[in-house]
Amino acid sequence: MRVEEITNQNSSTVMESNPSSPMPTPPLSMGSPIVYRMTENEFGSTFKLLSQTCQLRELQTIIREKMTSRGDFKFYADRLIRLVIEDSLNQLPFRPCRVTTPTGAAYDGVKFEKGNCGVSIVRSGEAMEQGLRDCCRSIRIGKILVESDLETHEARVVYARFPEDISKRKVILMYPIMSSGNTVNKAVRVLKDHQVMEENIVLANLFCTPHAVHSILSKFPNIKILTSEVHPIAPNHFGQKYFGTD
Repeated sequence: MRVEEITNQNSSTVMESNPSSPMPTPPLSMGSPIVYRMTENEFGSTFKLLSQTCQLRELQTIIREKMTSRGDFKFYADRLIRLVIEDSLNQLPFRPCRVTTPTGAAYDGVKFEKGNCGVSIVRSGEAMEQGLRDCCRSIRIGKILVESDLETHEARVVYARFPEDISKRKVILMYPIMSSGNTVNKAVRVLKDHQVMEENIVLANLFCTPHAVHSILSKFPNIKILTSEVHPIAPNHFGQKYFGTD
């Protein structure tokens, strides 16, 4: 891992998971942004970063821009959520199946294994629920509310509601912003207390810090994490702006 500040216009201003495929460099303004470069296999095989395309980077940029209107923010956030959810679904098990086409021909395809569900960490995680429902119309979704103690700053579970058979299901855990990883750690612990196996949890995330990833994987090395960006500074305004409470 390497974190640095830009010192000249030839320096890259984006995190690169593949240094051989650099992104365009915008002109410098208003100080030197922090750059994070993820080293190869830094987080292990259970971590996946979405391909850093220009389209993805534009969505991330609009969401981070402080002057973005709430209407635009929500529109582009929903687009980013959909990309993350679609890729998270690829982490779930499929099985072969054969169907008959309108012409009467047989076609060998695949379909989801039964027994998947979503769990959102309230409140910001609820922003991702519609994206999951848009992809999986009848999927069941549970909720966890985790709050931080005002004095100790420790995360504590206030409320949890899951499908009764969650221990037998694959779980997409939805939480868009991870700075410390404490909230997710507490949520995963609750899932494990309900007999959900670590390897059956896929964490769908939009933005996270390197510290948060290390914190989660050090405690739960078998959980799968999928995110669009790893950066030392997370856009912690996301939930307030998405729900219009900023």
